[in-house]
Amino acid sequence: MGLTRRLVTVCTLLIVGLGCWSGLASAQGGEAIAGTFLNREDGNKPVAGVKVDVVDSSGKKVGTAVSDDSGKYSLDLPGPGTYTAKLQVGSLPKGVRLTDTKKTQLTVEVSEGRRRAIIFPFGKGIAGPAGALDRLPGTLLDGVRLGLIIAMTAIGLSLIYGTTQFTNFAHGEMVTFGALVTWFLNHDGGLPVLWSALIAVALSAVAGLVLDAGLWGPLRKRKTSPFSLMVVSFGLSITLIAVYQLFFGTRNRPFTEYAIQKPLFSLGSQNVPPRAIVTIVLSVVVLGAVGLFLQRARFGKAMRAVADNGPLAASSGINTARVVRLVWMMGSALAGLGGVLYSLDQGVNFLEGQSLLLLMFAGITLGGLGTSFGAAAGCFILGVAIQLSTLVNFSETFRVPPSLKNVGALVVLIVVLMVRPQGVFGRRERVG
Repeated sequence: MGLTRRLVTVCTLLIVGLGCWSGLASAQGGEAIAGTFLNREDGNKPVAGVKVDVVDSSGKKVGTAVSDDSGKYSLDLPGPGTYTAKLQVGSLPKGVRLTDTKKTQLTVEVSEGRRRAIIFPFGKGIAGPAGALDRLPGTLLDGVRLGLIIAMTAIGLSLIYGTTQFTNFAHGEMVTFGALVTWFLNHDGGLPVLWSALIAVALSAVAGLVLDAGLWGPLRKRKTSPFSLMVVSFGLSITLIAVYQLFFGTRNRPFTEYAIQKPLFSLGSQNVPPRAIVTIVLSVVVLGAVGLFLQRARFGKAMRAVADNGPLAASSGINTARVVRLVWMMGSALAGLGGVLYSLDQGVNFLEGQSLLLLMFAGITLGGLGTSFGAAAGCFILGVAIQLSTLVNFSETFRVPPSLKNVGALVVLIVVLMVRPQGVFGRRERVG
């Protein structure tokens, strides 16, 4: 089967999978409104005891949230929809004032399974909505963070394809696995998020080993075709999603230690929390380490050799079975770590792996299917482009809504398949 035909098949199954995912997503819950009150005029000191009334689109009161000693407040919502948060000005402590005294209420759209942050700035500042130029630095930083996370999760997927010639549709569930294990160890086990994440990454590697030894390895020995393996991975993905939903539920749950943080600094109109910088730095370090491993380490060179030409690598004495197993372990560990980093900002959800799968495929297709460095570069570029697309304004009243920003990934997928199926960094493949 030629490269173009394989890519078309992958995209077809991906679209079918996204349809199944959309059906599952409709059952999500766990919507909430949250935020943090900080007084700019007092060194961003938390403001406690501030009350916020929340009403739905019909004007019915949902409840009242009160900020605690750390300035944080949160209120669970009955479901997705349009909500208005009204600040009780009389609850403000003496000496604390709004940046814009006219904006005592804010109306927002809350999506299914999401916590929507609502911020009422206190202290001196520039009132009014931020323009595209003001939002550009913060949005660019978000794009860098998203691109690095997608690149980290996609390297394993690309290497697995390069060494086994089949596309693993269950790779997204390894992303979810890392996030869920971290959440359970932190929430139920009482471990700090850092230690929980380290254990989750190790268990993700073990899960990759078990899956290859117990499922993919035996199927390869039976000479199962790459297409059949792809179908099996699709079924495994649906099964794992059902298991995750059974044990974790449908609510989007944040890591309470990092859900709302005091910002380190402001970038344009956006406050940058510590978790954003930690995610970027850690992602760069991990991706750099993976690159050095593939370039310098003996097993890394063996991985690239098997991905380039498996039969030739085997004839030269490389143990391809061992290399493939190591690829599964490393790819699963990277996916698990990516899931943890993604959840620090977005919260933990049983479908988060599926939400990243489209972006992984689009980035890999852009960079080159089967190439580790090309896949990482393609995913990074895609992540930045997706976030920057939210700055596009066609008029005063119409702009690209955040809910549609991932549509650009599908456009990239289609254009690359039509113009250069092997990707920007991939090589042409002779068929026939």
